[in-house]
Amino acid sequence: MTSAARKLLVTSALPYANGSIHLGHLVEYIQTDIWVRFQKMQGHTVHYVCADDTHGTPIMLRAEKEGITPEALIAKVHAEHSQDFAEFLVDFDNYYSTNSEENRELASNIYKALKANGKIASKTIEQYFDPVKNMFLPDRFIKGECPKCHAKDQYGDNCEVCGATYSPTDLINPFSAVSGATPVRKETEHYFFKLSECADFLRDWTRAGHLQAEAANKMTEWVGEVGENKLSDWDISRDAPYFGFEIPDAPGKYFYVWLDAPIGYMASFKNLCAKNGLDFDEYWKKDSTTELYHFIGKDILYFHALFWPATLEYSGHRTPTSVFAHGFLTVNGEKMSKSRGTFITARSYLDHIKNPEYLRYYYAAKLNGSMEDIDLNLEDFVARVNSDLVGKYINIASRTAGFINKRFDGVLAPSANNQAVTELLSASSSIAEAYAARDFGKALREIMRLSDIANGFVADKAPWVMAKQEGQDEALQQVCSDALEMFRLLTLYLKPVLPKLAQQIEQFLNVAPLSWSTDALSLSAGHRIHAYEHLITRIDPKQIEAMTEANKENLTPTPAPVKTVAPTITASNDVGEGAYISIDDFTKIDLRIAKIVNAEHVEGAEKLLKLTLDIGEEKTRQVFAGIKSAYDPETLKGRLTVMVANLAPRKMKFGMSEGMVLAASDESGGPFILSPDVGAQSGMRVK
Repeated sequence: MTSAARKLLVTSALPYANGSIHLGHLVEYIQTDIWVRFQKMQGHTVHYVCADDTHGTPIMLRAEKEGITPEALIAKVHAEHSQDFAEFLVDFDNYYSTNSEENRELASNIYKALKANGKIASKTIEQYFDPVKNMFLPDRFIKGECPKCHAKDQYGDNCEVCGATYSPTDLINPFSAVSGATPVRKETEHYFFKLSECADFLRDWTRAGHLQAEAANKMTEWVGEVGENKLSDWDISRDAPYFGFEIPDAPGKYFYVWLDAPIGYMASFKNLCAKNGLDFDEYWKKDSTTELYHFIGKDILYFHALFWPATLEYSGHRTPTSVFAHGFLTVNGEKMSKSRGTFITARSYLDHIKNPEYLRYYYAAKLNGSMEDIDLNLEDFVARVNSDLVGKYINIASRTAGFINKRFDGVLAPSANNQAVTELLSASSSIAEAYAARDFGKALREIMRLSDIANGFVADKAPWVMAKQEGQDEALQQVCSDALEMFRLLTLYLKPVLPKLAQQIEQFLNVAPLSWSTDALSLSAGHRIHAYEHLITRIDPKQIEAMTEANKENLTPTPAPVKTVAPTITASNDVGEGAYISIDDFTKIDLRIAKIVNAEHVEGAEKLLKLTLDIGEEKTRQVFAGIKSAYDPETLKGRLTVMVANLAPRKMKFGMSEGMVLAASDESGGPFILSPDVGAQSGMRVK
């Protein structure tokens, strides 16, 4: 039964236009699409919008590397993303781009409204600057050791290990992810959203039922209990060079991507409104009676449950009805891995497994509306799809439809309203409740229980036996008709998950599109079905093996060559036949951890720096290294690196060089000196 009609605007998080869609991404888009399809089948008005997130330094740098404009890059990625989503049956009502005039206008107006409301401040800050690339570094392009849990190789805004947020200047041993250079601190003026003044509002909002319980608890940790305020003001600006929208009245300053990215939800919907004659304000005005839902990963909860509702509230807009966060995807119980072939793109899955609905079904069976991580166990994936979809669900039609086609010219008997059919009918409400609560796993467990009932009915009646007996035609037609009615009901219940298969079955059953309504509860007497044709096939485990093997080959990146510098040795990415060395050859090289005691310019040298290195010997070593283009000598003092200690000394124009340091470079940049992990000490042997 359907409820009163509602108006819903639904979004999924915006995929970044800097890479391909992979199976981890698809958890969210499949989850959202299933929920949206269910709501539409309930008779509600639902608009599902999304867009590519297109701004920021990574886009600018990748475009630069590929020798194209950022606009050309994001257009290329948009086409790729759109095709992947379409082939996985993710049915957006509008899929747009944050690099749009609608988004520019909305971001500027929201900024002006926040400023007029006293929620914008400017102040001079000290920020990391890359002396090699001559640019201020975004938080995600500074890496180092987490100041809270001391995990290595963490980003400059938050730790992926302990979840802490912090300033990039809090990182221990920071380095630029762009050039590898040690960043220097430099002053610049930035603009801030006064998030710290929004604590009371956010404390109330996050506890008002807009979030899952576990998300609301996390927000309390970040906001603070009544009487305390843990929030900091939010830096919403970046300096040129930057690909994004320039801030009104602030030349050379750009909106930080996380300011205009969620506004992209509004921009995509505004674009849809213009195309379809919808009322934008009806969905975004302060007193809107429509519903707004965001589906996101738990890693971006901070932005969507704090920054975003505060931005909307203080710029005069409505806030989300709910923010639904989901967990991460693991494959075979572990993080997706390129070396194991389990970092799988959407395109690779389609190339090997072909059928996207198998993955939709498996994800749905794992999702329960919580923030728990879900696991794609590839062996279980094969077993469940083959057992549930082929062995149970499709089996009902394949064992009965042929008799209706061959013996009764495709005509069905009137429903007998037997106990099995009645039980399937009565499950409609509970399955709908599970879908509405995003507990898809519960819905599918119930649907498969009903499939067992239907299969039990068919097995008990044994139409293949009845077909051989005299005088059983009427009973045979009745049994097969009842079985196909149950098959129709199961198709109705599975349609949000398997929309393409459901459409094929609607054509086979010769019925209108199935929906949760009272106008199509049974197939009527005399209804004629079309000839049954094979619908789906089992997954062959060899398809999984081929997919993982292909991803091991195609997705494992070729490492940048390591080459020694000063004197220069040319390195190649290719290891040709006969170019390998033995372990005995390798052990001849004495690699040592070296502390850079001093670094200085060499008068008259264009490329060299003079390094004084401590490798645990009585005396320091002097090495001339061709790294002047990448490093300010002052930033090298005190750092650890790796040197070849048993290279014969070489007399150079500027003095004796007593070894060489190791560095990496290729056509994209460098040289970048190697740095050992924390704990390494001068003189340690690298082996």
